[in-house]
Amino acid sequence: MASYEFTVTVNTQYLEEQSDPGRSNYVFAYAVTIKNTGQVAAQLISRHWVITDANNHVQEVRGLGVVGNQPLLQPGEQFEYTSGTSMPTPQGSMTGEYFCVAEDGEQFEVKIPEFVLSLPRTLH
Repeated sequence: MASYEFTVTVNTQYLEEQSDPGRSNYVFAYAVTIKNTGQVAAQLISRHWVITDANNHVQEVRGLGVVGNQPLLQPGEQFEYTSGTSMPTPQGSMTGEYFCVAEDGEQFEVKIPEFVLSLPRTLH
């Protein structure tokens, strides 16, 4: 039986120059690497993000592809992109799923592991 599997890793960064804490606006970038760790070529069709700020306010984002792309990944290939989000608190988290279709027609979901958005720790 064929396996359908993508592995997702995320690195985050606080964008101080785009943020305005005085107006409760904190901007974060996240760099995502999606790797086809399965045995069948598959295409990422759409995404669903759940963004939660420190006040437990949840924002959901759905859309086609990622950064205007619907990458088709052969086994072992990876796709990297950077995107961003803003929130009214200096901490929050994101999680979600990618919806994919394999070249044999099989549809599957790829869970995006939850990651934390947070200001860098400052030492006084």
